[in-house]
Amino acid sequence: MLTTLRRIVLAFSQEPDLEQGLLRLVSQVKEAMATECCSVYLADYEQEHFLLTASDGLSKTSLGQVAIGFSEGLVGLVGQREEPINIANAQSHPRFKHSPEVQEDDFNAFLGTPIIHQRKVVGIISVQQKQARQFDDTEEAFLVTLAAQLATAISHAEAKGISNPNISQNKWQKLQGIPGSSGLAIGRFYVSYPRSQLSSINLTKHDQPAQQIKRFQQSVLLTIRDFGQMSHRMRGTIPDDTLDIFDMYKHMLESASLGEEITEKINEGWCAESALKLVIDQYIVQFQSVDDPYIRERATDIKDLGNRVLFHLQETDHSKPEVPDDMVLVAQEVTAALLAEYQHKGLKAIVSLSGSTNSHAVILARALGIPAIMGVGNIPLNNLSNKQVIIDGYSGEIFLSPEASLLKEYQHLVKEEEELQDVVREVTDLPTITKDGKSIELLLNAGLSGGIDHSMKNGAVGIGLYRTEIPFMERPCFPSEVEQVSWYKTVLQSFPRQAVVMRTLDVGGDKALPYFPISEDNPFLGWRGIRITLDHPEIFLVQVRAMLKANIGIGNLEIMLPMISSITEVDDAIRLINQAYFEVSSETEEQVLKPKIGIMLEVPSVIFQLSELAKKVDFFSVGSNDLTQYLLAVDRNNSRVAGIYDSYHPAVLRALNHIAEHAQKELIELSLCGELAGDPGGALLLLAMGYDKLSMNSHNIPRIKWVLRHIDYEQAKLILSHCLMLSTTKQVHNYINDQLELLGLGGFVRAGK
Repeated sequence: MLTTLRRIVLAFSQEPDLEQGLLRLVSQVKEAMATECCSVYLADYEQEHFLLTASDGLSKTSLGQVAIGFSEGLVGLVGQREEPINIANAQSHPRFKHSPEVQEDDFNAFLGTPIIHQRKVVGIISVQQKQARQFDDTEEAFLVTLAAQLATAISHAEAKGISNPNISQNKWQKLQGIPGSSGLAIGRFYVSYPRSQLSSINLTKHDQPAQQIKRFQQSVLLTIRDFGQMSHRMRGTIPDDTLDIFDMYKHMLESASLGEEITEKINEGWCAESALKLVIDQYIVQFQSVDDPYIRERATDIKDLGNRVLFHLQETDHSKPEVPDDMVLVAQEVTAALLAEYQHKGLKAIVSLSGSTNSHAVILARALGIPAIMGVGNIPLNNLSNKQVIIDGYSGEIFLSPEASLLKEYQHLVKEEEELQDVVREVTDLPTITKDGKSIELLLNAGLSGGIDHSMKNGAVGIGLYRTEIPFMERPCFPSEVEQVSWYKTVLQSFPRQAVVMRTLDVGGDKALPYFPISEDNPFLGWRGIRITLDHPEIFLVQVRAMLKANIGIGNLEIMLPMISSITEVDDAIRLINQAYFEVSSETEEQVLKPKIGIMLEVPSVIFQLSELAKKVDFFSVGSNDLTQYLLAVDRNNSRVAGIYDSYHPAVLRALNHIAEHAQKELIELSLCGELAGDPGGALLLLAMGYDKLSMNSHNIPRIKWVLRHIDYEQAKLILSHCLMLSTTKQVHNYINDQLELLGLGGFVRAGK
């Protein structure tokens, strides 16, 4: 059964058209389970019904026509209960709904199971039989397993429709993702493809088969040459029989059948890349469906072969799509590097099919004030190219080929946003004081770019977090002390009379140094932050010495230690800082100031050691991104659980409030430097909790300053007290948004003013 299941799922995943894939699937399931009918119903939440989309056994004329309400029939019962329903005589069941158009009167046995994606029923798959009997445990297990594996693909049914050539190119569609960076954008999609991966190729047609055949043949010759060179280079270093793999590759490429099949696909109108994908994917399915494990492993070889040919196909195609002036970048996964590559080319927004709202790409997008939507799902990228699109970074909605009325509405909202930004800029250089006189300092998160000019400050009164690891990541080796002194002096001089908090090297987790690789199964719970630098005091001491030297004659340096989880780590770090201080002091006649030392509160264990820690250091700074991640046990870069990661979670808010209460009790300075600080509702709550400083990206400083200058501190405390009593994240979001609307600040959490 496992082999059959694998074959069915693989065949379905390779089908470019959803409806055709489902029709093929129901026939294969019917045959595999030896039943007389298999059907798939897809959920339509706007119409609140399940639509019969594919069937082998029911009337063909009923496909796409018969709808069963969410609370109707056995199909509706499966959806309501969210579990398999196995009935020997379906027609005698009180929930049976007679639909003469589907012609199921002869069927008695019924087994249906829900197709669930991220806790939402996206469809129902059922099998039926004339004989009145209950399906056995093996059959039920097979259907449940199949439904679980199909869930992700079927959940994107609407998006898959983009690849259907029967859909009008002028018909507008709406896609839904996870809002990552707020804002609105109207532009055209520019697709960035990963290189040399057949899985990333989306099927496209081409009207010049001779040209495409020539490209394919040239790529095959280049690939054969590569295999010959590989074999020659390795001859003498490994046994000759091991080199047979290269001969096998060459033989497969020279095989008349493989080349003829790809040529045939090209002559049918497919481009060379698409033809290659179609044929290679077909071979992969065939190999992976075989019981023999040795033969099944050859699927890996054929996939590798296809990717190597694809590499040369892409290398020989030097044509580059023109980048639109109003570019909206879309990719399977938009990275920080990819965003940085295009941000100076008129980039309006980013859309990532995978990835989470707290990836470094999103953090960078927020810093640049660029709307970002993440986790859109498995959409055929190629069909998005150059489509006009509206991006709503507040709701996570994407409107493809929008109709005139919708376009006009969003153009008006974009204009309102621009007007709001003009108003916000008026308070840039004003102090952050509430209407009733409560003040708070807004600081800058820095380190993503080399320098800090006046325009980047945006009214910040210092740097609350300077990420020293960024320069480390841009080099081929560890920087020298002299280089670091130069970097740090430039940063310290940018705020000569205001505090600059420099975080010691914080790598590990999702931040790697190319020359210092760390391979771990669970990097976020592994060797990172202070754990690395304490294990390598030579790295830590050089960095601290450089900071102290750079601070001579300026005197605004503060040092912050990341990823602290115990008192011992603080003691060890302070001992090394003192060592560096005495070393630098002995090497110069100039006065070397001893900086303030603080720690990041981002590991939950420190929440229960605040009193002891307060006696060791000068200040606390909460890293709300990691604290949220660790409190909720959610990898913020994992798109499958990205929806759970939320700093408005009641447990996170209560932890932040607990920290603030203890900091006030211990009379220790408290700041926060996570993404929550740059969120209007989050800033309001943090002010009410009693945080002294909030550190954020440059773009958000005027926005947050405007919000805090237009509220009363006493009113903020009332809002906080209510939030701390709420029990769900959704309740907190809704309440905060309602309160901002009542305060006339709704334009900061939704589109428009």
